[in-house]
Amino acid sequence: MPTFVQILDFIGTFAFAISGIRLASAKRFDWFGAYVVGLVTAIGGGTIRDILLGVTPGWMTDPIYLICTGLALLWVILFGKHLIHMHNTFFIFDSIGLALFTVVGVGKSISLGYPFWVAIMMGSLTGAAGGVIRDVLINEIPLIFRKEIYAMACVIGGIFYWFANLLGIESVIVQLISGSSVFITRVLAVKYQICLPILKGEEEAE
Repeated sequence: MPTFVQILDFIGTFAFAISGIRLASAKRFDWFGAYVVGLVTAIGGGTIRDILLGVTPGWMTDPIYLICTGLALLWVILFGKHLIHMHNTFFIFDSIGLALFTVVGVGKSISLGYPFWVAIMMGSLTGAAGGVIRDVLINEIPLIFRKEIYAMACVIGGIFYWFANLLGIESVIVQLISGSSVFITRVLAVKYQICLPILKGEEEAE
């Protein structure tokens, strides 16, 4: 039976893959191109995290990530017309993937014995890096470089994970609290247009 973290990982993979494939379809990519975009969105952050942590990336030992991306592509092919009319589809799936991958990244780092400040960084990297690669491939400015609250939501989720863990709360509840905090932070930030200050250039400062 898969563990709770593995279930989160699989759901996050599917959600992120759909978000990537959805954007690729808007750019009129072919099926293979859309699959590649979905795949790097889903495994990009986790791959970089695992390399930094000194472990073999999960997709190299378990084909489920490649299969999940294939299922996400099939989902978009079959229900693409409905997804196009659902304007919030990308945002919802991207936020779900962001939340779940942050939890997975923080949890994996802690299980390998790394301190919490490293775990928070790895959680943020797991959640946000795949989206950066996706946006570069589809020729968009990555979300984390815009004024939207994106990577900061991962940091907040990591901090919630840390505090909940310090309080001795059961691990599954800790993961739910952390993931929910990422998702809620992202939703509230977009709904109420909460953003970080923009760094002004020399011309704007004059």
